[in-house]
Amino acid sequence: MEVFSIDSMSGRMYVTRPMDREEHASYHLRAHAVDMNGNKVENPIDLYIYVIDMNDNRPEFINQVYNGSVDEGSKPGTYVMTVTANDADDSTTANGMVRYRIVTQTPQSPSQNMFTINSETGDIVTVAAGLDREKVQQYTVIVQATDMEGNLNYGLSNTATAIITVTDVNDNPPEFTASTFAGEVPENRVETVVANLTVMDRDQPHSPNWNAVYRIISGDPSGHFSVRTDPVTNEGMVTVVKAVDYELNRAFMLTVMVSNQAPLASGIQMSFQSTAGVTISVMDINEAPYFPSNHKLIRLEEGVPPGTVLTTFSAVDPDRFMQQAVRYSKLSDPANWLHINTTNGQITTAAVLDRESLYTKNNVYEATFLAADNGIPPASGTGTLQIYLIDINDNAPELLPKEAQICEKPNLNAINITAADADVDPNIGPYVFELPFVPAAVRKNWTITRLNGDYAQLSLRILYLEAGMYDVPIIVTDSGNPPLSNTSIIKVKVCPCDDNGDCTTIGAVAAAGLGTGAIVAILICILILLTMVLLFVMWMKRREKERHTKQLLIDPEDDVRDNILKYDEEGGGEEDQDYDLSQLQQPEAMGHVPSKAPGVRRVDERPVGAEPQYPVRPMVPHPGDIGDFINEGLRAADNDPTAPPYDSLLVFDYEGSGSTAGSVSSLNSSSSGDQDYDYLNDWGPRFKKLADMYGGGEED
Repeated sequence: MEVFSIDSMSGRMYVTRPMDREEHASYHLRAHAVDMNGNKVENPIDLYIYVIDMNDNRPEFINQVYNGSVDEGSKPGTYVMTVTANDADDSTTANGMVRYRIVTQTPQSPSQNMFTINSETGDIVTVAAGLDREKVQQYTVIVQATDMEGNLNYGLSNTATAIITVTDVNDNPPEFTASTFAGEVPENRVETVVANLTVMDRDQPHSPNWNAVYRIISGDPSGHFSVRTDPVTNEGMVTVVKAVDYELNRAFMLTVMVSNQAPLASGIQMSFQSTAGVTISVMDINEAPYFPSNHKLIRLEEGVPPGTVLTTFSAVDPDRFMQQAVRYSKLSDPANWLHINTTNGQITTAAVLDRESLYTKNNVYEATFLAADNGIPPASGTGTLQIYLIDINDNAPELLPKEAQICEKPNLNAINITAADADVDPNIGPYVFELPFVPAAVRKNWTITRLNGDYAQLSLRILYLEAGMYDVPIIVTDSGNPPLSNTSIIKVKVCPCDDNGDCTTIGAVAAAGLGTGAIVAILICILILLTMVLLFVMWMKRREKERHTKQLLIDPEDDVRDNILKYDEEGGGEEDQDYDLSQLQQPEAMGHVPSKAPGVRRVDERPVGAEPQYPVRPMVPHPGDIGDFINEGLRAADNDPTAPPYDSLLVFDYEGSGSTAGSVSSLNSSSSGDQDYDYLNDWGPRFKKLADMYGGGEED
């Protein structure tokens, strides 16, 4: 480190630079003694050099600002906080011994020496009583640390700031700002704020020591009111939680006490101002009349005549201190069976009450009535009247079923019959089924056998009854008091049956009212109609077959090209067939068609583009010109790039709407023999047929 140097001759040691004990407090060196030749003359020795400390470092606080707190009202000697300062000098000497003291205290209230500090440890404690947060919330204390054991003349010093906060305790009970409060509330209102109670609390706002809790200690035995705390203003809101009735209580005198969420500090007593009186006046309002018995149920027999008094359905007006009249009216009367007296609520029947009506549910008819007073504003209430209708025997039974079928022989089957009655027991079954005496044919042809109280069987009495529809009257009597009877008609279809007892098809038609002659006539008409349809179908198929079997101009066996397609034959003339000639337009008439690229779109479609000019057929043809005409047409077709392929028929010319030649059969009738047609044999197989017809005329 080259801190030390030595004189080689005298052995004196020197320092080469200032030394800092805080960097190196001691050094360990080894010295050697040698002669001029470098030989050791004695053993090396160890040198230990210690740096003596000087007071060259001030005390340094760990923090420049310290924060602490102490409860208000604390006793003297209460610990607050600790401050600490460090000195880099030797702590075993006075240079590193630090002592603390308080320089200043702000504010100096209630005393200028509220705190003291331990000079050696730095602990700050209270030294005087009287800490009150409501007066002084915070103290600022300047603390000084000095070395040299606190000697201000020789020692070095440094300062730090200690901020002491006085914390709140509940040493101030809440107090009402007034001894009495007042409010009013309309009757029958709930969740209504009646009065606001204001309090004052000097403790820290919005803390448990400040938050108020209100309690009603007297004047409300039924629990009509509660006092809730406003979390922002800390006021007490007297609220109606149970409706009050003016007719029962016109006013309430409440006693309310207030306290804090946190208990009071030790030694603090509640103030007499923590209790206040609250006077609440109840306002009378017009209340709606009400029906004491709602729903009201009465019982009576159905069928009572109109005008019968049923009951008095009256309402009560709770406003005893108001002179008001109540009027009644109907609110709901589905069948319009009832009438209510507008002044006294007497209910009478306006029509006959029927238990079997659609408006009655489970024997109960329900109507709703309205009771309204003449107050300001008017008020009304509703009441429901339920009428339980007792059944009487007012409905005759109905026969079931209405229609049936039976075989014409009585030993095969029978008809099960029963009855339906809209009444209830005991005005229903058992039923009595019987046949009337008039007409006499009913009892002669039919008989009824009783099965049980609700069922019977209808069957044939005679051995055979002609098929057909029969109306059989049956008298059904119920078991009511008095009993009711009803004559019902059942439509019975009598028909021939098979072995299983089921009606046959012919038998069913016969039973519908048609005789044997009518059935035979219907079958003959159906047979004739089917025959006509069959003949028509056969004629159409034969005609179609004839159209496909007619030959073209060239026989198939003479055509060397076996790929000529046969489309159709012309028939007796051009005008007796319904052909679409729009596809055979003359080239001269196609000037309006836009030109298209050469080519054929379909094998059976003539192109609409530019085509070569085919020779025009002379108006009156001469047999000598036929060869020239055919040669020119053949040459034009062979050179036509738009002509269809050779596997389809070629279009030579469009004949027009009429032919002056009449028919091609005139070709052989005008021959005079002076024309030589032998050259047709040189044209190839295409014209072989014409060569045979004209070239060999003399030989034939």
